[in-house]
Amino acid sequence: MIKLIATDMDGTLLRSNGEFPNEFPLILDSLLNKNIMFSVASGRQYFTLKDNMAGFEDKITFIAENGAFIVKDGKELFAKTLDRDMLSKVVDDAKKVPDCKLVLCGKKSAYVLDKSSAFIEEVEKYYHKSAVVNSLDEIDDEFFKIAICDYKGSANNSNVLLSPKWGKLFQLTVSGDIWLDIGRNDVNKGTAIKFLQDKFNINENETMAFGDYYNDVSMLQSVYHSYVMENAPDGVKKHGRFIAKSNDESGVIQVIKNKVLELGA
Repeated sequence: MIKLIATDMDGTLLRSNGEFPNEFPLILDSLLNKNIMFSVASGRQYFTLKDNMAGFEDKITFIAENGAFIVKDGKELFAKTLDRDMLSKVVDDAKKVPDCKLVLCGKKSAYVLDKSSAFIEEVEKYYHKSAVVNSLDEIDDEFFKIAICDYKGSANNSNVLLSPKWGKLFQLTVSGDIWLDIGRNDVNKGTAIKFLQDKFNINENETMAFGDYYNDVSMLQSVYHSYVMENAPDGVKKHGRFIAKSNDESGVIQVIKNKVLELGA
């Protein structure tokens, strides 16, 4: 019996236009009526996820910042932050990478070091609470990660340039075509799932997860019922036991209906 379902947002639960599948509210209520915990696991900050889930926020367990921050019923369950001195050194190196701009992801807010309108517009898609600062020294906060917006493509630019020096000390994750996340090497979506499993006495066979990108791999590996979206890159598909229909075909909802709620097609 499934007791915990976790899903990524972009390219997974959400359609390409950013909207929820039409049946999502009904499916969510049906899961809760069966005492099945539903979690969204994302690289987004908690404030953004809470806004995304407006109207449902009291029904959702939030795994934010790629697993570094977990909130349930408005209460912090789990938080893993970066050493500030080490963070400062990574920021200095990241600033030198061509065509990249930085987001410092804190517990209170996200912080950006660039005021260009195009960058701010991109940041606001994922960070609903943000502030422009001139330097790290201005910020009184704890940090979960550095997000690099890489206009040359994160996989072949910032990841390649920063991994040799920082890849063993930190976890560098390509989380989108133009995004690279740098966070603690002992934290990811998978460790967040395992935390929830341990806390609520849920095993891998009782857990289902959905993802479409490389930052979802650890989450997929922490459950038995691992579904990769049809729209995922081929390199990600090998990490799931099953394939779900694409996000635009409401693949997450279809699997839950058929495999968990047994409602049929």
